[in-house]
Amino acid sequence: MTNTAILLRDLIALPSVNPAFLPAGDPRAGERRVAEFLAATAAAAGLDVEFQEVAPRRANVLARLTPPAPGGQRVLLAPHLDTVGGDGREIFQPRCRGDRLHGRGACDTKGSVAAMLAALCELSRSPRRPRQTEILFAGLVDEENAQAGSRTLARSGLKADLAIIGEPTRCRVVTAHKGSLWLKLATRGKSAHGATPHRGVNAVAAMARVVTLLETKYGRALRRRRHPLLGCATVSVGTIAGGRQPNIVPDRCEIEIDRRTLPGETEAGVRRELAALLRLRGLRVTIGATKLAPCLPLETEAALPLVRRFLRCAGQRRPVGADFFCDAAVLAAGGIPSVVFGPGDIAQAHTADEWISLASLERAKAILVSFLSSLP
Repeated sequence: MTNTAILLRDLIALPSVNPAFLPAGDPRAGERRVAEFLAATAAAAGLDVEFQEVAPRRANVLARLTPPAPGGQRVLLAPHLDTVGGDGREIFQPRCRGDRLHGRGACDTKGSVAAMLAALCELSRSPRRPRQTEILFAGLVDEENAQAGSRTLARSGLKADLAIIGEPTRCRVVTAHKGSLWLKLATRGKSAHGATPHRGVNAVAAMARVVTLLETKYGRALRRRRHPLLGCATVSVGTIAGGRQPNIVPDRCEIEIDRRTLPGETEAGVRRELAALLRLRGLRVTIGATKLAPCLPLETEAALPLVRRFLRCAGQRRPVGADFFCDAAVLAAGGIPSVVFGPGDIAQAHTADEWISLASLERAKAILVSFLSSLP
């Protein structure tokens, strides 16, 4: 195995499940073990290391390759350290089968962590290291839940000329991704005995009309809105809950929907269009948000000089888009032009048998080294 693959193997062996997905006190929860391991690895390579506290026992780990002539530009490498959970102990044990390394986080996004830190460590020992550009590795916490790591970094006032956010993109440079808006819709009715349903108003029946409308008329309208890199906006009904028992007419029903937004769409605008659509059909529905902070879409100008340079190093003529939301939009909203890049395929992320191609891992590291060593 190469040094990059060994680094990834060691990272997979250190569980870092987002605490939001586990009971309190679960030994697999939190990014601290991974952050401390990365800090030690970076310090051994001669990088300047510090922690940025985000929450109790949760901190971003920052590793800097400082240029001999400071005052130039800064490039940020920003993968996230947390993973989703999984069933069974074996998913947290790295297993190599041919060209594939299996285990939780292999592609989302410990593969990006390994490729980015390995590239930076290699540059720290290379005569090709940038002379005027600072390279900052930022291992971020909490991307899988509320993006507290990237939001803390953005609020800190950090400036950079480009951020490369680590996510599984099959080593392609992504300049646009969709936003993620979660909304809760509720209908109200009137309870009655199940033997005399005519005396009540069934909130579940009203919600059934809402779901049908969202999945048909509204979904068709969204398919007509298209972005050159992202395709169409989407809506998906993810949860539904209503009623207490079969012999009571339900007086309340709730659904939660996932609305993927395109650049230019806002939460306020989406809520207004939904309210207008439902009102036209005579449906009385309350609409509320379920995320504490906005998850906006990303659109970065591909003509920016550093983006053009990165595209050339990746062998791309033009950028691509991604359906998923990630930390890139958070940092972009904080004033840092951001793109998304990393080894692995999003199709393997969050699966029961997550894996990454080792060839993809090495290619990502090589592209990053090529790009970073080309900087002044």
